[in-house]
Amino acid sequence: MYKPFIWDKAELMPREEIRALQFIRLRDTVRRCLTVPFYQQKFKEYGITDTSVKSVDDITKLPFTSKDDLRNNQPFGFLAVPREQVVRYHGSTGTTGKATIVAYTRNDIDVWANLCARFLVSGGLKPEHTVQVAFGYGLFTGGFGLHYGIERVGAAVIPAAAGNTKRQLMLMKDLETDALVCTPSYALTLAEAMQAEGINRSDLNLKLAFLGSEPWTESMRESIENTLGIEGSNNYGLSEIIGPGVSGECPERSGMHFQEDHFIIECLDPETLKPVPEGEVGELVITSITREAVPMIRYRTRDLCRVYTGKCGCGRETLRMSRVIGRSDDMLIIRGVNVFPAQIEEALLAVEGVAPHYQIIVDRPKTMDEVTVRAELDPQFLSDKMTDMMQLQKRIEKSVQQLTGLSMIIELLPTGTLERFEGKAKRVVDNRKLV
Repeated sequence: MYKPFIWDKAELMPREEIRALQFIRLRDTVRRCLTVPFYQQKFKEYGITDTSVKSVDDITKLPFTSKDDLRNNQPFGFLAVPREQVVRYHGSTGTTGKATIVAYTRNDIDVWANLCARFLVSGGLKPEHTVQVAFGYGLFTGGFGLHYGIERVGAAVIPAAAGNTKRQLMLMKDLETDALVCTPSYALTLAEAMQAEGINRSDLNLKLAFLGSEPWTESMRESIENTLGIEGSNNYGLSEIIGPGVSGECPERSGMHFQEDHFIIECLDPETLKPVPEGEVGELVITSITREAVPMIRYRTRDLCRVYTGKCGCGRETLRMSRVIGRSDDMLIIRGVNVFPAQIEEALLAVEGVAPHYQIIVDRPKTMDEVTVRAELDPQFLSDKMTDMMQLQKRIEKSVQQLTGLSMIIELLPTGTLERFEGKAKRVVDNRKLV
């Protein structure tokens, strides 16, 4: 079944076939949701019946679902199957509050494995590879989802789990790991540890990395690829929808392909909830159309990205998404200006000498907001000369101001000063009393 970069023939469906299949699956999903306690009430409010969906465009008639809806009704208020059909529960990391819990049937797990296999193969995974999974294996969906996908492809899995960096490096060396699965920030932590342990790149067999679970920039990818000597592939998913497997990159790197035979995608203005023009930033809203246990109707992910149409050079005609540039609920408003942490990261990494480890601290000492960006430097750019450090600081200040429109205080730090994270990196400390 294996072909280079294509796992499933459904990935190459023409656009009209995708839309026809989406209509059938959306209609059936809405009918099934009429038995789901939460959607029963919502559909009654919106006047939705089993005949309301006559085309994919009728999705706009349906209500939105939010993370708070899940938290207030989880998990059984969203359950669309008898409890005896549930074989697994997973949940979000809870970084923005109480974790959201979702259920899976056996078929959901099977679909999930196939979706992960698709983006893994698209990113270069082959059956003969050995893959080290450095994600957590708890409620978090990342570890299990990628694990299933790797096995579905036929590659070998090292379920290393998160943390214990020295052990991770030992496993890579002893088991000749071909591919790595982790967060982008942890990939950089591994690269630093290699240097500290005196491990040369030639001592390892690494070729690929499948990175996700947190926003990251193209500059950060370049840093990871250069330091680890690999090709890094981006993918996107969230536990409320299914976990990893919602979208992933192909070799063209022109965006992450959505798995549109399983999900209907909208990109909306987070304020007006109207579609944004193609290529403009909007909030990703996803409807799952094959999920059995917990179908999601128009789930507001709060993730901000750009969505593109058109046939890709790889042959797929599915919609593609850009990197997640931030979240509509973690946007910083600084002196009336909307700023996302990813913008500051992009500005930092545009300056030679800045390492991809930083922290953003927001204060309001009096009446005005102040932002301090603590940025680590590459060791070779540290200097005893005050003039050198001042010039570098000025270059960083200028880069940040050009990209964000705001002046910020730049604090230069030696490598290794800031905390390292095994999971999602926590970049922002907001000390303002805004409530």
